[in-house]
Amino acid sequence: MDLKNLPDVEFAYKDIDSILNDLIAGYEQAYYAEKGEQITLYPGDKIRIFLYSQALREFQLRQLIDFSAKQNLLKYAVGDYLVNLGAFHDVEKSESKYATVTEKFNLSAAQSVIQIIPKGTRVGPGTGLYFATTEDIDVPIGATDINITMQCTTSGTAGNNFTPGQINVLMDPLPWISSVTNVTTSSGGTDSEDDDTFREIIRQAPEGYSVAGPSAAYEYFAKKYNSSISNVKVSTSSDAVVNIIVLLENGEIPTQTFLDGLNDYLSDKSRRPLTDKVQVAAPTVVNYDINLTYYILRDNSASASTIQSNVNQAIEDYKTWQKSKIKRDINPSELIARIIKAGAKRVEVISPTYTALSDTEVAAALTTTVTYGGLEDD
Repeated sequence: MDLKNLPDVEFAYKDIDSILNDLIAGYEQAYYAEKGEQITLYPGDKIRIFLYSQALREFQLRQLIDFSAKQNLLKYAVGDYLVNLGAFHDVEKSESKYATVTEKFNLSAAQSVIQIIPKGTRVGPGTGLYFATTEDIDVPIGATDINITMQCTTSGTAGNNFTPGQINVLMDPLPWISSVTNVTTSSGGTDSEDDDTFREIIRQAPEGYSVAGPSAAYEYFAKKYNSSISNVKVSTSSDAVVNIIVLLENGEIPTQTFLDGLNDYLSDKSRRPLTDKVQVAAPTVVNYDINLTYYILRDNSASASTIQSNVNQAIEDYKTWQKSKIKRDINPSELIARIIKAGAKRVEVISPTYTALSDTEVAAALTTTVTYGGLEDD
């Protein structure tokens, strides 16, 4: 069940005017019962002013009651309240994680003895960010290079997306090392899990009470492995073979190092049936081009520059939306709707054309050509 489809609930009525009216009516009735005299508290009456101050206090109290009660419900809980709900299912909120990368160390010459690359040896792209070895690494006799998995010294997403060749500065020189360079794109760094992501993990937690088997259980364990995983597709192509396709936040394609780590995690005998063979892969990227012309209503000429800016942003948002989910069909209707909502009068789309995708595919824009066609009458 999607939490968004659950009905909204309210534990305390929170309308300040109703609260004030109830207090005024209650006072007038109590005064009549006590004195036998009918009174009316008009605006400006000192008693009415006092009752208004009490209505504000009651309004604040009702806000607190409503908020406190809602923190017991998964749909509304936030922060530490959400963490406490996770404890019911033995689910902890993921802290930020460190990006990793495979770094190639080139030796100036083959060594006649085993050399050691010490734990903590750092490399970097020259931007003040560093990746370091997590243990002492022995370099075999006769080797001229060695590949090492290194970890960013700063947690979070800052260490992600350094493409091969960009991490090429050895910060802690070794006399027998001539150069370093990364041979993979750095990945795997995540910020602390946000409330919405953690909320979804808690919702799926019952699927993980036993080892994986149902597709939802594999989805749960995959997302638990790393909070940057935003989309999971589970299928089978033959008996006992489980194909798991994963996509990261904002449509980022996971690296092979990331996929290998996830495969090992899901293949652990504590998480999968012994008869299952887990195969983890990235989705196949289906590229498309954007080529369109849009027009603005002449009556909106004064705000044309703002509309143009909004249209460009709508196109960028569409590209992110399109690549953020596996099997999301390439849909030009969605593109047109976003551009119209941004203020355009009409849109002529040459490409993309509607294209249905499979369970293993994700769409990504290749080239973008956007032409402003000018102003048109209604």
